[in-house]
Amino acid sequence: MIEKRLKQLRLVNGLSLDGLAAQLGGFVTKQALSKYERGMAKPSPVVLNKLASVLGVKAVSLWTEPTISCSFIAYRKGSGLTKHEQTRVEALVYGLLEERIRLRDLLHEPAKMTLPIKGFHVKAIGDTEAFAKELRNVWGAGLEPIASVTGTLEDHSVFVAEIEANERFDGVSAVAYDAEQNLSAAAVASRRSLPGERQRLNLSHELAHLVLDVPEPINEEKAAFRFAGAFLAPDETLYREVGRKRAFIPAAELLLLKQRFGMSLQALIYRLHDLGIISDSHYRQWFMDINRLHWKKQEPSPLPSEQPMWLRKSVLRGVAEGLLTEEDGMKMLGESMKMKEPVSLVERRAFMKLPLLDRRKIMARQAKEIAAHYEKDASWKDLEGDDIVDY
Repeated sequence: MIEKRLKQLRLVNGLSLDGLAAQLGGFVTKQALSKYERGMAKPSPVVLNKLASVLGVKAVSLWTEPTISCSFIAYRKGSGLTKHEQTRVEALVYGLLEERIRLRDLLHEPAKMTLPIKGFHVKAIGDTEAFAKELRNVWGAGLEPIASVTGTLEDHSVFVAEIEANERFDGVSAVAYDAEQNLSAAAVASRRSLPGERQRLNLSHELAHLVLDVPEPINEEKAAFRFAGAFLAPDETLYREVGRKRAFIPAAELLLLKQRFGMSLQALIYRLHDLGIISDSHYRQWFMDINRLHWKKQEPSPLPSEQPMWLRKSVLRGVAEGLLTEEDGMKMLGESMKMKEPVSLVERRAFMKLPLLDRRKIMARQAKEIAAHYEKDASWKDLEGDDIVDY
């Protein structure tokens, strides 16, 4: 299976065939690499090790059979992603999904899939209001603002990934199936380093693509945005917060709502207009003001981005239980790991490094301290033979 793995890893590293040949220092030609990826030739063990080193994996990884098949759902129309960029993103997300499923299985965590993949059949865009509310209900989220979209997704076995990608990339969703074509996992990916309000909307939008079944001629993007808005700010809650009809909403109030619901000003204005809370003219005026104030790309009071926790928590657990090496953990997290040893273990190791004479002196002092303790506490002397149990 080297042809599939080689191409996947090359794309994950953002390399063309020419780029990989250059990284190999001319050790292998572009033509030879192309043959490897098309299954027309097999690399020698020496070439295989060189490839693995450049791609940052173990040689055995290049021969590993893929454990999942992956289906990608809906890039934003008009995103401007080139075919090469799209292929790289998919290779990256595929690798992340496969890795996280392997880690989940290693830890024997059950896959609590409570996600109705393409389970909500949209007949009109307005249907998404009820579907967002239904999913929140299934997940026990109620109608209050969601404190962490990332945490909510991870609590329901949806992997959340942040990836380095072109600024034209907003997000993508994917579904993984095992060898028997059973649903194994779902994932949503967003671009790294986005403000929290954009990240939350992107993740909710990609969640919509996972659960909505949108037939033509309904605009799938509009349906996904409507679902995302309803998921983040349910109609009942928003009516309670701002009222059912407003002639004017000032910027200061919108900024408070931004903090409350974790949504951008622009998404909030769309939501208020969708629900008929503000008029067409007030809606248009607000977007004129946003352009005038240069808030379209950078809004005031940005929210901190949410950090996915499942991967970090699971890697730390795996390393602590000896299921993963620290090296494997560092590769998964993309950063160094310093596992703090228990104090007792540190002390024992320090003790064993002492010269024998020093160790004997310490042990003798501790023996005297223990003897003195039992001389003061005579309760142990009252124990009768029948009270002592041999285990």
